[in-house]
Amino acid sequence: MRKIVSFGLQLALLAGFSSLAVAQTAGNPPKTEAQASAKPLSDSDIALLRQDLQTQKMAIIAAAMKLSSTEESVFWSLYRDYANEQQQIGDLRFRMIKDYANNYQNMTDPKAGELTRKMIDIDRRTFELRSKYLPMFEKILAPKRAAKFFQVDRRLSLLIDLQITSEIPVIE
Repeated sequence: MRKIVSFGLQLALLAGFSSLAVAQTAGNPPKTEAQASAKPLSDSDIALLRQDLQTQKMAIIAAAMKLSSTEESVFWSLYRDYANEQQQIGDLRFRMIKDYANNYQNMTDPKAGELTRKMIDIDRRTFELRSKYLPMFEKILAPKRAAKFFQVDRRLSLLIDLQITSEIPVIE
């Protein structure tokens, strides 16, 4: 349970920092005193936060999956490949959020359409990634345990998405 609380704190920090970056770039007024005095995060700061978030995510997955010693090496090897591809999609999402923040105050119809298509493309890539890896995880874990992994992974992704998107202002 402490791991989940710790993960939740990391998530809140990441979401807070993401919203701070969006708010500062978009010219939105800061929400708290801490945000008012904080500086925008650099790409290296965000990379470190993402690395820590990934470590917390792996700890939650390990606790939920309770892998046997024979499953562990094969699972984590495949998971690293999966997570690396997830990270590439995350990079696209992060660039899209930065683009949105840079254009928020003066959003045009063409830019809004472009950003919407990018968002849909990110959703498509996420779906395709899960579809690609499902048979691989089923092969090493059996379908029921692979389903459990994807259930946990998806829940964690939804929590992250909720935290981040709840801090991004809706187009005026």
